[in-house]
Order: sequence, then C-alpha cells, then structure tokens
Amino acid sequence: MNNIAYHCNSRLMSVSDYLIQRSIPSLAALTKITLYRILTPLFAFFFIIGCQDNQSVRILKLAHVLDINHPVHKGMVYMAKKVSETSSGKMRVDIYPGGQLGAERDLIELLQIGSLAMTKVSTAPLEAFVPEMKIFGIPYVFRDDEHRWRVLNGEIGKKLLLSGEKYFLRGMCYYDAGSRSFYTKDKPIRSPSELRGLKIRVMKSITSVEMVQSLGGSATPIPWGELYTALQQGVVDGAENNPPSFYLSRHYEVCKYYSLDEHTSVPDILLMSTVVWNSLSAQEQEWLQTAVDQSVEYQKILWKESSDEALREVQKAGVEIIHPDKTPFRASVREMHESYRGTSIYDLIKEIENIQ
Repeated sequence: MNNIAYHCNSRLMSVSDYLIQRSIPSLAALTKITLYRILTPLFAFFFIIGCQDNQSVRILKLAHVLDINHPVHKGMVYMAKKVSETSSGKMRVDIYPGGQLGAERDLIELLQIGSLAMTKVSTAPLEAFVPEMKIFGIPYVFRDDEHRWRVLNGEIGKKLLLSGEKYFLRGMCYYDAGSRSFYTKDKPIRSPSELRGLKIRVMKSITSVEMVQSLGGSATPIPWGELYTALQQGVVDGAENNPPSFYLSRHYEVCKYYSLDEHTSVPDILLMSTVVWNSLSAQEQEWLQTAVDQSVEYQKILWKESSDEALREVQKAGVEIIHPDKTPFRASVREMHESYRGTSIYDLIKEIENIQ
C-alpha cells in the first residue's frame, strides 16, 4: 500500500502514509466510506480533484447539491471567477452543482479522504462530523441579522470555521442562507400551538428534530430531494426553510401558507478538504482565500435580491405570507436552551448572547 502515491505540483505524497501518520479521527463519521474508497484515492485525486492540467493550472473540484439558480451557487461561481482572475489563470475551480457527485453527507466524506477539494454544506448535516456546529440549529440564538453577522465575522465565527480541521474539514467562509421559517399545506402557523399534531419535515439533524419538538410539532427527517413528493402525498404536513429554497423547490405549489417566524439562521459553509488545502502552496492558498472572501459580500447582495423575489413570486402563486409575533416562539424554546446547561454548547449560547 505504501507505494500508492500521487504527484501534484511537483510534490510527491503517499496517500497511505498520510492516513497512517495522521489517522482519521471520528471513525463513526466515516462508516459509509468503504475500505476500497479509502485505499484507492489515487484515481479519485486525478479524476475529481484534477490537481494539475499539463502541470500549469491547479484545478480544484467543488461539488454541491444546489440548483444553479440558487444565490449560493451563484456566489460560488463568482468565487471561481475571482480565483482565475487573481491567479492570472494559474488556478481554476470547476463546479459540479445539483448533486452530481452525491448528497451533502457523501460530499463531506469525500473531502475527508481528499477525493474532493471543496463543497458547500448547511451546518445541520455537518453536526455529525463537527459537533460544535449544532449551535446553528438551536432556535433564536441570534437576535437579528446584524447580530448574526457580528458573531459570524468575529472570533466565535472564525473559531467555528476551523473547528472541523481535526476531522479533515476546513471552513473557508459563511454564505448567507437567511432564516428558516415554517410552510404548511392546510393551515397557517401563527403561534407554536398551531404546530401541535403537525408532521414537519426537518433536515437530518438531532438539533433540528429537537427544535421542532420544542415548538410542539412532530419532526420528520426526509431528504430534500424527496420532500416535494412527501408533501404531495401527505407524508408530512409542512416543512421549514428560507424563502429562496421554498420558491426554487416549487414547494409553494403544495404549501399555501408561509409563516415567517424565522426560528433559525443556519448559514451555508464553503468547506475544503484539509488534505487538499495542505497540498497547496502559500501563494495558492492566498489566491483561493482572497477569492472566497470577495465572494461572501457579493453573495449577500444576491441573497437579499433572491429572497425578496422569492416572497413576491410565491405570493403571486397564491401563498399567504404570515408575519407572526415571535415572542411566544422564543418562549417555547427556552427549555431547549436550558437543556444544554453544563455543556460547551450552553457556554457558546451565552457567549453569543453577550455579543452586542
């Protein structure tokens, strides 16, 4: 096995030696990775990462599950353009949208073994790999958008981005994914009491399940790609997401009530394999991080425009937009907040609360 190696940008590196020397932490998070995939990263490196094109262009592969009209995808396209410009064509990011290379969890696992350079993930599925990320799934942690960005751009946010490095996952930036709110088929949600008895689709996240249960609903994890049919067939009574996702998924065709309670603000994270990051030169790392930082501000503008457009369009399609009083919603989740007392997550909640 020790003779399996790859050559990238004039660097010789034994994949097997790298895995043996560092060892992969949190093996439970890698249970879906077969032995074959771990022992044969050589093919994946050349096929998926690309590494070098004629030893002149560094090519990084980025895969995600979003629609190409989504503002986060457009933000990443802008980032890729800036990478090419900043590096004078010496580095390139190729993007594979729409789940072409797998679901979010699959892509995270490919990053961990270095078979994919980058991906965009919501922080919810990242909880299974980086426990600290569950803070974003706890409802009403942030007072408003300004407070949220002060946290994300400050020391807490920077620390969280790098908290996955011990799992071979490096956070490059946060992309705006707005706030998540409930949408339902048969009745509007104006207070937590109206969630009782309703089956609400959530992401596959323990925190998301606890959040809906704390508000009185029955949480039902369902993959995003199966949700439209689940709503049509009555498997669930509703779901929760941000306006662009509600609109672009066409869930408004089934759900005619959208209650903007804005219970959680779950950012998207541009994630990079530390295996790939560490293989870049200092200059290449600077090119990439500079382009990423530039894309964040651009994507915020796109998000605002897309969110406003989504709300206009779903209203045209007959969706009733509700602006409920958030006070009873906040009160309903206090017990959930207290359930973390004595843990590092509770300390983090308090740290965030203290940021003015």
